[in-house]
Amino acid sequence: MARDRLYLYDTTLRDGAQTQGVQFSAKEKHKIASVLDGLGLDYIEGGWPGANPTDTEFFASPPVTRARFTAFGMTKRQGRSADNDDVLAAVLNAGTAAVCLVGKAHDFHVTTALGIGLDDNVANIRDSFAHLATLGREALFDAEHFFDGYKANPTYALEVIHAAFGAGARWIVLCDTNGGTLPDDIARIVTAVIASGIPGDHLGIHTHNDTETAVAGSLAAVMAGVRQVQGTLNGLGERCGNANLTTLIPTLLLKDPYASRFDIGVSHDALRGLRRASRLLDDILNRVPTKQAAYVGASAFAHKSGLHASAIAKDPTTYEHIDPAAVGNSRIVPMSNQAGQSNLRARLADAGITVAADNPALARIVERIKEREAQGYAYDTAQASFELLARAELGLLPNFFEVKRYRVTVERRRNKRNQMVSLSEAVVVTKVQGQKFLNVSESLGPDGSDRGPVNALARALAKDLGPYQAMIDDIELVDFKVRITGGGTEAVTRVIIDSEDGQGNRWSTVGVSANIVDASFDALIDAINWKLVRDGAQA
Repeated sequence: MARDRLYLYDTTLRDGAQTQGVQFSAKEKHKIASVLDGLGLDYIEGGWPGANPTDTEFFASPPVTRARFTAFGMTKRQGRSADNDDVLAAVLNAGTAAVCLVGKAHDFHVTTALGIGLDDNVANIRDSFAHLATLGREALFDAEHFFDGYKANPTYALEVIHAAFGAGARWIVLCDTNGGTLPDDIARIVTAVIASGIPGDHLGIHTHNDTETAVAGSLAAVMAGVRQVQGTLNGLGERCGNANLTTLIPTLLLKDPYASRFDIGVSHDALRGLRRASRLLDDILNRVPTKQAAYVGASAFAHKSGLHASAIAKDPTTYEHIDPAAVGNSRIVPMSNQAGQSNLRARLADAGITVAADNPALARIVERIKEREAQGYAYDTAQASFELLARAELGLLPNFFEVKRYRVTVERRRNKRNQMVSLSEAVVVTKVQGQKFLNVSESLGPDGSDRGPVNALARALAKDLGPYQAMIDDIELVDFKVRITGGGTEAVTRVIIDSEDGQGNRWSTVGVSANIVDASFDALIDAINWKLVRDGAQA
């Protein structure tokens, strides 16, 4: 059977920019466009030229992409001709080969939001796409609120999209703008649209995730006949986000019936860069990656149960639906007080440590983990600290440095603008190969803000470790989590710190103490020791 081509349309740079707390610069848009293009997407929507200074700057110097670079805008306004609408002109003047225009497909929005007649809306849409056709541009119509509009007034919703299609729109994109349409309804309505005379190879799907079904709705639309799928990297988007391409892409490429029925522009080689692309976007946005994200999350292939780990060691397909490497991810066998020696040996093997099944150190490690977790430690998310504990019990942990003492001070004062500010200062004294080092650092960031006592401690600890300095210069703290365990006088603080180096390696360490700073310092020490072990430092 001949395979149909599915086209992937990314709107991270436009719809993704509607995410609360996300603000792209033009430079960041260039970086993200390069990542998206490397994956093999068919369309990259750059934004709305003329709508804001960033998008105007971005389109003035657009990226060179293999993907079809697309400008977004809206259909002409009431009372203006298509060739005399300055808002539409700004979009067309961007000079992109493809142009996506949004228009209302729900009668309620036409009369309430636009405040114009239903026939006027249809005429505006028809005239806009006829104008695009005369310019030779590939035209896409984002039929906003289409599914809600169809449910309210199917005759009018169909009239709107047929007006755009008849005027020359290459793609009619059916939008579930409010994110409330469930997959079965999406499939039913798409089927009705195709029956009305618009072929599936001219239809796209654009879903939002307000019911956690954006991906499922997109897949339902594909099976019903649409041949363009829109989404964003990491599911960015307004409110609950858009259909997540980091889930859609591997599902379409690896899972039947999609893998055997459809071709997409993403190759298996490119798919192995998916996790890296996902992480790069999070890094650009300074967001903590979602550990439970399908396919690309740090926990997507983590096996905590001892029973699971034992089966995984025999055959990974017992508890994994794909090979983690297919999407650039890796398997994790965490350690916790629920785990047995099967987890332990598997986790040690992942760390490059081979231990015989009858080695008595295995029982000691398991007991040590259970003992420390009773004190408040958690090793199922702090893999690096687990590895260091195991190495110490196995006699495989070099003594790289010793902390002789540390001190942190926090000061609140008024600055020269009479604003109350705080500043932390840390002093750390270490002994490395018989030589003492005294390092001092403060918590002031490059933007002049106070980054807190833990930041000051981290900078002081890593400021000068003598012969090891070159190995730790690229360590960066990327996340810091605090939890109080227990209660009352028995309460202790658990700190999990995520670190990353210049090669993209990421690791988590844990510290526990009644004092949050002390717990943080223990986690920082583990972070540096793990980096030195992994980089092959010699004591």
